[in-house]
Amino acid sequence: MLIAAEASGDMLGAGLMVELRKQAPDIAFTFVGVGGARMAEQGVQSPFDIAQLSILGMLEGLKALPRVNARVRDTAALAAAEKPDAVVLIDSWGFTLRAAHAIRKIMPKVPLIKYVGPQVWATRPGRAKTLAKAVDLLLALHPMDAPYFEREGLKTVVVGNPALNVDFSKADPDAFRRKIGIEPDAPLLMVLPGSRPGEIKRLLPTFVETLLALSKSRPDLTLVMPVAETVRNLVVPAVKDLPLRLHLIENEDDKYSAMQAATLALACSGTVSTELALAGCPMIIAYRVEPLTWWIFKNIATIKYVTLFNITADKEIAPEFIQPACTPDNLLKAINERLDDKAVRDQQIAEQFKALDLMGRGQRPPAEKAARAVLDFLQIP
Repeated sequence: MLIAAEASGDMLGAGLMVELRKQAPDIAFTFVGVGGARMAEQGVQSPFDIAQLSILGMLEGLKALPRVNARVRDTAALAAAEKPDAVVLIDSWGFTLRAAHAIRKIMPKVPLIKYVGPQVWATRPGRAKTLAKAVDLLLALHPMDAPYFEREGLKTVVVGNPALNVDFSKADPDAFRRKIGIEPDAPLLMVLPGSRPGEIKRLLPTFVETLLALSKSRPDLTLVMPVAETVRNLVVPAVKDLPLRLHLIENEDDKYSAMQAATLALACSGTVSTELALAGCPMIIAYRVEPLTWWIFKNIATIKYVTLFNITADKEIAPEFIQPACTPDNLLKAINERLDDKAVRDQQIAEQFKALDLMGRGQRPPAEKAARAVLDFLQIP
């Protein structure tokens, strides 16, 4: 049984299923659980739409708690009905921890495997002890994860960050530029407002205001915006009638081609920042949460930055405009500075690549290592 509550976890779950079948071809795997479109392609029929669990922030989580608890009960009921031999809980700390407790209560002996742990090196290290009591194995993304959880007695295998192994083999930036009708050297800004409803609601209005101001001084600037399926109903109505040279992207190949084709990106903080860096795209990072969530974060965080390669390098390689700094004026200034100065963009790309190397770029795919760790843990040859 695999349980994923967000689009990123859905991709991890699908990749894990593919690798399990590949590495143990003599085993007749049956997969059940909770997931999205990618896991459905691999045979998982989710009992509910995971879009309703796409929640970010402490205050938002409290508001959504009745809904989350109802979905936890649905998940536990599925486990009770299907009686899986093992359960993999993917990312989504609040939901998967509750699901782990609920499943443990009805199936005390089933192995529970957590795929992606909470970032205890950034905030709330006490979560390491909480997770160690809840699950039997952790598949961690970052080397700095392991010591925190191993100190609490939780077996931990570092599998690497899947964002470092994005497959750009089908990306064709030149063909993408031809497809949207722009010259090879024409400026192209990629805009990524997020994949969670809360991110869209808090960031998209600021992004739109920034882009409208930008279009007045740069009427020939072309914009591309990937649209995650989880937020399509929010994004498309908000941007389709704007007086902008805007192209919406709704498939993965075009998204990766656009990343390589773009002159610059304006991006919501998250995994996409690592993908953009791998594509050689300089970027500006923006983020905003509920005020109470921000106040709590500021009082418990132990990190200076929110972007993973900035954290790794201990340097603001990509400029971050978080919470009060996330304003159209600030974003506009940073965008114009980079669109006007190729040297600034090139320097940022070079520093992004150095940070990616520190993060483990070029190692074996995480899904491959994760599947091997699961098979070893379950003693499946």
